[in-house]
Amino acid sequence: MISPEPGEFLDLLTAEEIDDLRAAGRPRQWERGTTVMNEGETADWVLVLTSGRVKVSSHTEGGTEVVLAIRGPGALLGDMSALDGHPRSGTVTALEPVEGIVVRDFPDFLRRHGRVAVLLMRLIVGRLRDADRKRVEYGAYDTTGRVATRLVELAERYGEPVDGGVRVALPLSQDELAGWTGASREAVSKALRTLRDRGLIETGRLRVVVHDLDELRRHAR
Repeated sequence: MISPEPGEFLDLLTAEEIDDLRAAGRPRQWERGTTVMNEGETADWVLVLTSGRVKVSSHTEGGTEVVLAIRGPGALLGDMSALDGHPRSGTVTALEPVEGIVVRDFPDFLRRHGRVAVLLMRLIVGRLRDADRKRVEYGAYDTTGRVATRLVELAERYGEPVDGGVRVALPLSQDELAGWTGASREAVSKALRTLRDRGLIETGRLRVVVHDLDELRRHAR
């Protein structure tokens, strides 16, 4: 049974459309740490995640990784390259074991499902709006504010209630969090220490517990 994240591609499809998507593709699995898609490659296939989470990243000319997004069950990946034929704009890496449906000739699927094509356009617009919002964050927030913003997002999307707060159930390292906030690892470490000292979070290896989500939201502004 697939449990897509709210608002993701698969969450928007009808049961009949999902059945047609499965018929048009084939299932695949990747282990944690495996590269699912490579930036710069040209490919005609898309991936619809059915379980597990991935990071989408790109590298600067200096080799610094920039994390563009964290995507989970129901997400559609690789659609831009499949639609326009240009090289992929990011690398997709499994943060944990993932499963998905690989669909080749995705444009043909969209031609046969006009409603899905319209939904995809809305999703793409949503991504553009999210990218604009993050650009504003980078210009207006300090590192602590950007880290708090990402932690709030992770807690809201992947949080699991525990004694004393919400545990972020996602194996994300400080280096990856730094790449997602557009800051150095040292700056992110300092920001996490600040939030810990204020009693808002508790951190461990690949683990964060948010003790006061409302107060963390205030630091994310």
